[in-house]
Amino acid sequence: MSDALTERPEAGSDRNASSDAFERGYPGERFEPTRLLTIFLSRWRLFVGVALGCFLVAAIVTALAPRKYTATSTVVLESPASAAGGAPTPVDSATVDTEVEVVRSRALAQKVAAAMATPQRPVDLVLPQIEAGVKATRAGLTSAINISFTADDPARARDVANLYAQQYLRAQQDAKAQTGAQSGEFLNKRLAALKADVDKANQAIAQYKAANGLLANPGASYTAGEVSNYNQQLATARAALAEDEARLRMARAQLGRAGASTESFDSQLLRDLRGKRAEVSGRVAQLQDRYGSQHPDLLKAQSALTDLDGQIDAELRRVIAGLEGRSQVARQRVASLQGSLGSARGTLANDGAASLQLAELERAAEAARTVYTDFLNRSKQTNAALGGEQPDAKIVSLARMPAGPSSPNVPMNLALGLLFGLGAGAASVLVAERLQSSLTTGRDVENHLGLPFLGALPSLGSVVEATHKHLTPVDYVVEKPLSSFSEAIRSLRTALRTVRDGRPAKVVVFTSALPSEGKSTTAVCVARSAAQGGSKVLIIDCDLRRRNVNNLLGIQPERGLLDVLTNRATVEEVIVRDEATGLDVLPLARSSFTPEDVFDTAGMNQILRDATGKYDLVILDTAPTLAVSDTRVLAAKADTVVFLTKWRQTPIQAADSALKLLETSGAHVGGVVLSQVDMKRQVRYGYGDQTYYYAKYKKYYQDQ
Repeated sequence: MSDALTERPEAGSDRNASSDAFERGYPGERFEPTRLLTIFLSRWRLFVGVALGCFLVAAIVTALAPRKYTATSTVVLESPASAAGGAPTPVDSATVDTEVEVVRSRALAQKVAAAMATPQRPVDLVLPQIEAGVKATRAGLTSAINISFTADDPARARDVANLYAQQYLRAQQDAKAQTGAQSGEFLNKRLAALKADVDKANQAIAQYKAANGLLANPGASYTAGEVSNYNQQLATARAALAEDEARLRMARAQLGRAGASTESFDSQLLRDLRGKRAEVSGRVAQLQDRYGSQHPDLLKAQSALTDLDGQIDAELRRVIAGLEGRSQVARQRVASLQGSLGSARGTLANDGAASLQLAELERAAEAARTVYTDFLNRSKQTNAALGGEQPDAKIVSLARMPAGPSSPNVPMNLALGLLFGLGAGAASVLVAERLQSSLTTGRDVENHLGLPFLGALPSLGSVVEATHKHLTPVDYVVEKPLSSFSEAIRSLRTALRTVRDGRPAKVVVFTSALPSEGKSTTAVCVARSAAQGGSKVLIIDCDLRRRNVNNLLGIQPERGLLDVLTNRATVEEVIVRDEATGLDVLPLARSSFTPEDVFDTAGMNQILRDATGKYDLVILDTAPTLAVSDTRVLAAKADTVVFLTKWRQTPIQAADSALKLLETSGAHVGGVVLSQVDMKRQVRYGYGDQTYYYAKYKKYYQDQ
């Protein structure tokens, strides 16, 4: 006790040390699925309320939304050949996409609006509704186009979708008819001009023949053919000559070369000799490698190789002689053909000079006739097609009456509403958990306050039978010493034995941040339990404003602590004995408030010194830390401070502020106790805390 009165630890050091010492039992903020489940179970009303609210909003919006009906007609594009009865050809993708845009165009919408307009509803009024309701899409990668129309009335949706398809085909027909009429007009004008060109060309030919005395001359055509024939023969002869001379040069170049190729010569004997020579040459190489240069077999093989080379040269000379003869014959034939060609060209020059201009005129006339004939055929086809135009598409499916509304999509809206509701409910639970400003479990105590968790004290109503609820906690701990409530008090007593460097604390201050957090009740229960267990215990009521110890034990003394501090009485004269447990109580008198600082005095120090010499445990019940400064003075004099927070009620900020004040005063805060814990509800909140398993071990206690 003397150490507590003379030494002042550095502010905040004990709190940090305690936090480090109690790093064991709670795993921090790691993710635990079971804890997540307990969070949702603890806030299931919030989750269900938010989810149900979102679902109801979606249902109401869906119910109030106007019903829309969609009908769809389908047209398929065809190639012009298949539309005219020819062989079908596929329509390219770009054409299909272009026609989709045509269906969406304002021009087609105007045609549909014009077909639907009435004197009461003119085109300008109908057109915006048509453009807003129509939708054209390509069916996958096919050449089919789906034309959909959405309206308030199913019959109107069907009629407009079908009218759109019909107007689309009619627009194609009108476009073809207009194009055909324009083409026909152009072709007629062009035919008149081309006919005049043909007549002019024929007249020029007749005049030229008459002026030059040209008649039909079959010989001229024959001579021209002869020149052409000679040219062809001469080209062939020259090619043959070149080939023979090339072979001759090759043969001469290969003469005397042992390994020369014979593939280009038409001589089977030469190829056979070359093959034999290759075999013998290989054998010579093998023998030379195996036996050396003087071996008889090698000499014999080399002699055979020499004989083969001689035979090859002889055969090659024979081939060369034949090639020389063929080359000579080819040169003579070329010379003969050149002479004949020169003679024919002279004849053709003399006979055809006058007909060159005539041939030019005839070609011009033929070209004019060809162009005229082509345009004439096209004009006939165009005129024949006028009035019989067919669209390059056909309707394959007319729109039917919609069986039900397309909008709103009730199942999808309700499903989305449900999914959104579940997500919003889950988010609201997580947000509410993050915004939770009070302490629920030992994990919360150590994570948020950085102090050891000394235990949880249940609210009496959550652990006792209905027949015992008339008892107060301070009486229950005496009458039911084997109960779960009494065991929680004993657990706190046990924790007090090692809260200060492993040494038992003799002078203990019980305090809290705010009023009504159970500090006085806890202090009296601990004191009575310890006294009942055989310890000599003194409890001092230091709350000058409330005198809660007096009220809990039902004593109203005439003299008390202030009388001792002002030397009007001795400690022995004012101490009251609790007959049920043997607990000594140093109470406060009925009128005990004083504005003077009575605790930071030598008299108070002397009372505590004397008490530590006579008692095993001295408990000081003090006022809330944030409310009264007296508590900080007393806390600095004690061996340790037990700080109480009300379960799920005390704001974390308030507890933290009170602890900072205690640390600043030099007090040693041994740990935090959660008071008035609802053990039934804690099953939903306290995952990882010992109280979470209360339902499993509560039958172990004897509350009867």
